[in-house]
Amino acid sequence: MLHGLNHANFSRLDPKKPIVVKAQVLAGGRGKGTFSNGFRGGVQIVHSPAEAEEISNSMLGFSLITKQTGAQGRVCNGVMLAEFHKPSHEYYVAVLNDRVSQGTVLVASAQGGMNIEEVAAKDPAAIITTPIDFNRGLSKPEAISVAQKLGFKDEKTQSDAADIFINLYKLFKEKDATQIEINPLALTSNGEVLCMDAKFGFDENAEFRQKDIFSLRDVSQEEPSEVRARKANLNFIKLDGSVGCLVNGAGLAMATMDVLSLHGGQPANFLDVGGGATPETVKEAFEILLGDPKVRSIFINIFGGIMRCDYIAEGVIKATRELNLKVPLVVRLKGTKEQEAKQMIRESGLKIEAFDGLDEAAERASRLAD
Repeated sequence: MLHGLNHANFSRLDPKKPIVVKAQVLAGGRGKGTFSNGFRGGVQIVHSPAEAEEISNSMLGFSLITKQTGAQGRVCNGVMLAEFHKPSHEYYVAVLNDRVSQGTVLVASAQGGMNIEEVAAKDPAAIITTPIDFNRGLSKPEAISVAQKLGFKDEKTQSDAADIFINLYKLFKEKDATQIEINPLALTSNGEVLCMDAKFGFDENAEFRQKDIFSLRDVSQEEPSEVRARKANLNFIKLDGSVGCLVNGAGLAMATMDVLSLHGGQPANFLDVGGGATPETVKEAFEILLGDPKVRSIFINIFGGIMRCDYIAEGVIKATRELNLKVPLVVRLKGTKEQEAKQMIRESGLKIEAFDGLDEAAERASRLAD
């Protein structure tokens, strides 16, 4: 991947072949996307270093907007150069975890190079799903059988495709991947089987043993507030609503968002502070919530099991004072050290609205955000 471009970058490529310039943006649909400067297409075919430089300059530093990025797009900080190979047929291949079989599967289709969700919706029979034994992996006969079902005609291309399937699963397992998607896998006009484009996802819980993989992470492609939250060990996902949520436990966080929606509110985020939050963590969470200009009220919903309510109350009071909080604050605290926490809030003298009932608290937070 290149973060700039000069003619020397072509030294490893065949000068007689066209070159593909690909915007390195973590989103699908790049080829049909549009950049913030009006330039169309994040995948371009060029025939000279000068043309590649011109195209790259139209991509680098601009946001690419696709069906998967939302209206804001994602900034293109790098491009990849690859030799152009003309596919005679395009396939889709993925290795992923399957909820139905509760195991790993190889998903393949002869209708590659397009949105696989659309293929599955229009023609479910076009999707070939093959369970993979977690310990044994995919055998060569099993892999060749998939290649034959996809329509590879001769023994060589069937074997080449099968080797790719086998190696994809090995990579999936060894690198703690959650999904590996090749779209398209191509049979070229000269009989080669090549992975033309790929998307990888990795289990964040395995970061401690996959440091080489996670060192490649490009945080410029991610929501800044989510990057900051991850550094503070907060489970945070930014949404589009106006009620900032601070909750402990993923289940309670989802329920809180549902109840807010029931009362007409729209959650601005999913935020689970976990069971080991400290007053400092709570303050950091507040700063992240307040960094969203759409937030017009904050709803704190804590069930104190492992988490102590008085720790949350201490963090809330500290954040309210130090951040000079202007946004209305609604708090519901239940469980361990509940009474101590409520006493702390009362004695703080701060304008914090406390409730015992979830419905009442959610309704109030929703109204304050109107």
